Parts: sequence; C-alpha cells; structure tokens
Amino acid sequence: MKIYLVGGAVRDSLLNIDVKDKDWVVVGSTPQEMGSLGYQTVGQDFPVFLHPKTKEEYALARTERKSGQGYKGFTCYAEPDVTLEEDLLRRDLTINAIAQADNGEFIDPYNGQQDIIDRTLRHVSDAFTEDPLRVLRVARFAARFHHLGFTVAPETMNLMKVLVDSGELSHLTAERVWQEWQKSLSSQHPEIFLSTLKECGALSIVLPELNALFGVPQPEKWHPEIDTGIHTLMVAQQAALLSQDLPTRFAAQVHDLGKGVTPESEWPSHKLHCHTGIKLIKRLCDRVRVPNDYRDLALLVCEHHSNIHRAAELRAQTFIKIFDKMDVWRKPERLAPILLCCQADHAGRLGLETQPYPQKKRFEAAFDAAKNVEVKDVVAAGFKGPEIREELSKRRIEAIKDKLNIK
Repeated sequence: MKIYLVGGAVRDSLLNIDVKDKDWVVVGSTPQEMGSLGYQTVGQDFPVFLHPKTKEEYALARTERKSGQGYKGFTCYAEPDVTLEEDLLRRDLTINAIAQADNGEFIDPYNGQQDIIDRTLRHVSDAFTEDPLRVLRVARFAARFHHLGFTVAPETMNLMKVLVDSGELSHLTAERVWQEWQKSLSSQHPEIFLSTLKECGALSIVLPELNALFGVPQPEKWHPEIDTGIHTLMVAQQAALLSQDLPTRFAAQVHDLGKGVTPESEWPSHKLHCHTGIKLIKRLCDRVRVPNDYRDLALLVCEHHSNIHRAAELRAQTFIKIFDKMDVWRKPERLAPILLCCQADHAGRLGLETQPYPQKKRFEAAFDAAKNVEVKDVVAAGFKGPEIREELSKRRIEAIKDKLNIK
C-alpha cells in the first residue's frame, strides 16, 4: 500500500497558495484493509475513507468508465491493481493531476507542472468530454486563477464546446450548477466564470437568463459598452472589487435580467426592466436553488437600482417609499449591499469605471436622518393606532428634507 497527496493541495502548494484541504490517494489497498487500519468509510459512489485522526479524505486509486448520462454516469473500478498513473489519468485538468509522495517527490505523468508554469488550464485526456460538470469546473478555475494569468487551452475549450453540443449539460443537477457558480463568486474575477461559459456555449444551457443579455443594446449615451451582456460582466467585476460578500456579488450579476426580455422594437430603451427582471430572478433562483438571502437581495437591487441612480432627483416621500419597500427599518443591514450593487452597476460601464457615485452617500444620509426619528417620540406626542405610522412617516420626510436640503 502506497499513499500520495493529490489534486488541489499539490497544485496550490506549487502556486504558493495556502493549502486548506488535503486529499490523498491510496494505491494497492482494499476497503477491508482500510477498515482494519481504522479508516471510516464515507464514499457512496466509490471507496473514500476518513483518516482516523486527521479526518482527511483518502480514496482508493480508481479508474472510471462511462456507463450512462451526466456526471454520475460512470462505473468505477478500484481494485489493488489500479496504478497511480491510471488514477491521475481520470482527472479533469493537468494541474489537478499531480501527486506527491511522502518523500516530497512529484509524480506528474501529464505535465501539470509545466502547465502551472505556462499558466494553462488543459485537460488530461479526451475522457474530459465524458463528464459535463467539467465545463463548469474549468470555468470556475478560470475565474479563480485569472489573477495569476491562467487561461483555458484552445484545445480544452474545443472539448468544452463538444460537451455542450452533446447535450450532456442538461443532465447537471441544479445543486451542482449552483455549487460551481457560488464558488466562482468568491474568486477575484467572478465575471470570468460567466464569460468562459459564454465562450463555450454553456451559458445558454445552464444560465439562459444571463445568456439572453448578450447582444441586447443599451443607450450609448449611458452605456458606452452598449451590449448588456458586456455590461453585466463589467458590473460583476466591479462588485468583486467593492465587496467580499457573496450575496452582493450575486445580486450585481443578475440585476439587469429584465433587459434580456425587452422587445426588440423598444431597443435600446429598457424602461420596464426593473419590473420584468423580478420574475426572471425568481425563476432563476427557484430553478438553480439559490439560497433565500441571495435571492431576496437580488430582487431588491433589481427593483430599486434605477431609482437609486436618480437619487438627486427624488422627493423625500420617494426615499421613504423605497425604504419601506426595502424594509430597512427592521433590517437596516440591507441598505449597504443594495447601494454597493448600485455603485457596481454605475462603475460597470466602459470608460466610466472610476466615475464617482454620490448617490450612495445621498441615500445613506437620507436613511441616517430618517432612522433618527423615534417612534417613542411620536407616541409621547399623543398619537395612537394608525396615526402613529402616518405621523412617523411625516416626521421622517421632514428629516430627510432638512438633511438633503429638499424643498
């Protein structure tokens, strides 16, 4: 029995990235032997075990043969005669197919170290096309390592297109689509996840609402980049620069979905997109099973971003109506991410990336003024029942007028 460190731990150590999780492959063993050594069985589809002390994952070396559709359509063979090279051959990318022995020696039969040097995401073998999940994984790695200069090898991109054309992506579960998308949100360049999926044709299958934005024009006066899809990628990039919060980054990416269903006869105007986008976001979140906190923030950004952009023109009453709809009186923590998404939307325009966004400070000032109006003071003044809410609103309006010098 021989044990090797494999996969992401080896890759990240070669990239001088902190290694968080370690995975191991065991060559020449059996489930019975692993059990006798105290390892706990956790794998359902193939033999994976937890180390009795470290709780790290140890998998028996295995080969896989395509036997059905989707990313689960494989028959695994995990007998003691499976070699390390055979196990590494089934992996997706060469940079993930490097092993390290306990003496520090690297076993790299598919030249992953050279691809790390060349900053290339390259498939290990043509068996890449047997697993549709690999399209999303490559897109996610492209996003994660973009800041290091990594790009997808042209031949690997071609295989991703083959996978898309095969129809295999339709067998991906909603959970796996969301899992890869969510992981991409934590990268420095989450927009690369979307652009990579767009390039290979997968975006139209897994996230058609986002794909529909490409080729849809916007007024050049406000959007020099014109194309709504390009704008969305730029907003995604700006949101990543402004916030580490994943729901905020998600909301920024989907805020303009309504523009994808604007009738061509109305182009390049999109007057109703704040309303039409709400239904699309709900449908997308239901299908991909996006967590409620992500969905709720995205819906608020979609509904209110145009009004927030017009902050300088708004009446004090309108501020109150928006705050009421956002329910920021009970959930004041909502306001900051909504405004950050709007700032990202403002900055996500060609040549206007560094333009100031005073609307954010204006909304913050309006809320600070309004929230300082105390309910107890209204009650103390003798108001009762429904009168309390009405008087509270009036006082908040006056507070905003005074703060923002609105006549």
